[in-house]
Amino acid sequence: MKLLTGNSNKNLSQKISKFLKNRLVNSSIRKFSDGEIYIEINENIRGNSIFIIQSVSSPANDNLMELLLCIDALKRSSAKNITAVIPYFGYARQDRKVVPRTSISAKLVSNLITKAGADRIVTVDLHSGQIQGFFDIPVDNLFATPIFARHARKKIKKKNVICVAPDVGGTARARALGKMLNVGLAIVDKRRPSPGKSEVMNIIGNVKGKVCLIVDDIIDSGGTIVNAAKALVERGAQEVHVYVTHGVLSGDAVEKIKKSKIKNLVITDTIDNVNKVKKAKNIEVLTISNLVGEAIKRISNSTSVSDLFK
Repeated sequence: MKLLTGNSNKNLSQKISKFLKNRLVNSSIRKFSDGEIYIEINENIRGNSIFIIQSVSSPANDNLMELLLCIDALKRSSAKNITAVIPYFGYARQDRKVVPRTSISAKLVSNLITKAGADRIVTVDLHSGQIQGFFDIPVDNLFATPIFARHARKKIKKKNVICVAPDVGGTARARALGKMLNVGLAIVDKRRPSPGKSEVMNIIGNVKGKVCLIVDDIIDSGGTIVNAAKALVERGAQEVHVYVTHGVLSGDAVEKIKKSKIKNLVITDTIDNVNKVKKAKNIEVLTISNLVGEAIKRISNSTSVSDLFK
């Protein structure tokens, strides 16, 4: 087994490498003057099982192309099999046609990764579980929920805790955390007047006097979560904590969160946000390196990965 890292999240790759006690493959990834990406593997990998670690985060197009070229380079270097470890699977939000004449980008990206030569996919908290079906190769979709549950038990000592889904689509995710913590569930009823904007219409469930834990997979501009936190406080919530797997945090999202009703936002390091959040006192980053590293070890040893979901 060998590990190769792209440029999207070298900090996470190094943590996974340390967990597995397995050094990263020596490689050169650079750009020509016109922006074309150049990949070169600087050591023999013939007959090895290779895990390429690369998030499709900002700049999404560059990181996706880098992933595809890395897979192609590994294939042409006679790797035995190639597993694409994609902690943050970009382009997953377009997984169906909501309105006419739009692209289903999640399916297109799935096809690209498969055609490039990947034999298996490992990812974390896909935006929609059905994206696994877009692939004709095995997909291991890991969940950050157990990590969030351990954090909540340790940090939130107050009673009257309730898990909150920021929209109807996130109900299963919030229910899963609620089951681990043995607490109830509430749902934010929202609508989107335009892409990137949301309006809270109603809160389903009683949140008065309760500590609310909002659970979601992605926080992008921050508008949805900030509006949900404000609505919960207006309806009598004692305080609001937020648990999100992928911190996209585009634009002025960090500033919005710093000024919001959110007491603490917990994200993981599927996306490298060290520089973005270092001055935000109410944003905390948890690592998923042990979770991903353990999955890689089990795949390499042909043992069960499903035990990690518990």
